[in-house]
Amino acid sequence: MNEKQHTIKAPVTVSGIGLHTGVMANMTFLPAPANHGYKFQRIDLPGQPIVDADVDNVVDLSRGTTIEQNGARVNTVEHTLAALVGLEIDNVLIQLDGPEPPIMDGSSIAFVESLQEVGLEEQNALRNFFEIPEGIFYKNGEREVEMAALPLNDYRVTVMVDYQSPVLGSQHASITNINQFPTEIASCRTFCFLHELETLYKQNLIKGGDLNNAIVVVDRVVSEEELSELATLLRKPKVEVKKEGILNNVDLRYKNEPARHKLLDLIGDLALIGRPLKGQILAARPGHAANVAFAKKIKKVMQEAAIQNVPVYDPTKEPVMDINRITQILPHRFPFVLIDKIIYLDESTVIGVKNVTMNEHQFEGHFPGNPVYPGVYQIESMAQTGGILVLNTVPDPENYWTYFLGIDKCRFRKKVIPGDTIIFKCWLLAPIKRGIAKMQGQAFVNGKVVMEAEMSASIIRKDNV
Repeated sequence: MNEKQHTIKAPVTVSGIGLHTGVMANMTFLPAPANHGYKFQRIDLPGQPIVDADVDNVVDLSRGTTIEQNGARVNTVEHTLAALVGLEIDNVLIQLDGPEPPIMDGSSIAFVESLQEVGLEEQNALRNFFEIPEGIFYKNGEREVEMAALPLNDYRVTVMVDYQSPVLGSQHASITNINQFPTEIASCRTFCFLHELETLYKQNLIKGGDLNNAIVVVDRVVSEEELSELATLLRKPKVEVKKEGILNNVDLRYKNEPARHKLLDLIGDLALIGRPLKGQILAARPGHAANVAFAKKIKKVMQEAAIQNVPVYDPTKEPVMDINRITQILPHRFPFVLIDKIIYLDESTVIGVKNVTMNEHQFEGHFPGNPVYPGVYQIESMAQTGGILVLNTVPDPENYWTYFLGIDKCRFRKKVIPGDTIIFKCWLLAPIKRGIAKMQGQAFVNGKVVMEAEMSASIIRKDNV
């Protein structure tokens, strides 16, 4: 899995009819900055409102996942989102001049191929994974749906479907690595049973449905009269069951194509959690309603974890900045370089790492025989971390100084000793104005807050000093 965030190198457009609305639409994927996430924009509506791809914005689950925000609605988003997750694209703005993404052939492959054609661009920010901390479970006894998310340092998905149909039977599909999605899952098409078609039309759905963009499973004997009625319904001169179980002799791309499409839908719906996942997802008889309910349950766990506000540090991952890059930006030198790595950086937040060792000179005179990392050094380490954040707002940070202006509400919660790894997190409390930055900072050791403070600093060009 990619460790860095990615967007696309250039805009790309796909066009077609919406499955349920039957409305033609052009959908354009646009590059977006780090930490932007997935957002839809209805450019056909006044004010061109934005709709965040968020599970809290789901408003309808009638044979697809529909989201709504700011007075704008986007229908059937799951195939589009699945393509983005499957290509490990983190940030993109999706502009639509209609209410629904094009259904294309009923799968995600057209989106995947278009995005691959323009190519991906790595961004200078780490992916903000949500790692499943413990088992998260969802069950709907009435529909015999069971779903589980289990801890795993990867993203694996397994789906089982059983429609008690002699045509489909019981099917399984799985991916053990997300990079299998483009070749193994993306081309698998949506499907429905023959007995569902008339009901869907009566519900004012599948207006754009066609035998070219969906598999119709024939699970019973059909008379010639019914086939004639179906032809009228589907606006076809003739429909027939040439191959047992499938209308109009559509060849399945895989024997378990329906199960693979359910896996595609699940990946797309879980994208609405808002962060890439690390975990093993197991789903028996999933559907959009269950997927969204499960996604909400995962998001609730994610939000509860976020309240604890504890950054996760994996020393095996490549940092955003190593010590060489840090010393190119900060003016500090031995013995006052007090930050070793930057592991996260965006427009408003920075996370840095300081490894405390007994070899540091301050332990010679600070509590000899009882080495405790000085509080003033903790503050300075946090300030240097925050300095990286402030300097990240200018294109040439090497040409600027940052100066402390104030420290407020500083508290030391627990002593820090040699052998500890301190994780410093600083975030802006307000936009930087007139070169003045106000930040909140916290320091963590082993997941516990050891120090916190509010800080203010100024940023000044060196040639103005």
